[in-house]
Amino acid sequence: MAKKFDVIPLGDRVLIEPLSQEDRMKKTKFGIVIPETVDKEKVDRGTVLAVGPGRITEEGKKIPVSVKKGQIVIFSEFSSDKIKVDDKEYYIVSENNILAVIG
Repeated sequence: MAKKFDVIPLGDRVLIEPLSQEDRMKKTKFGIVIPETVDKEKVDRGTVLAVGPGRITEEGKKIPVSVKKGQIVIFSEFSSDKIKVDDKEYYIVSENNILAVIG
């Protein structure tokens, strides 16, 4: 049985669970399929598991993260940090490195 863990991203960071190979090939509700060449460019896709509270500007204003838990996103793998929990990999990504929301 896997251990329960809580990872709470800070600032404008987002916790993402990578999609399985099967899920990568599914179409969006609009029929869009992201080609496999995207993988060669070190872009990945995953489901948002948690989001941070947002970034703080120099003036002290909080800007909330625009993605939400449960959304599927495309993000730049080069600019993400991998973490491993119970032999499963997750990514922590700054919101600036999320390229798109799918569906």
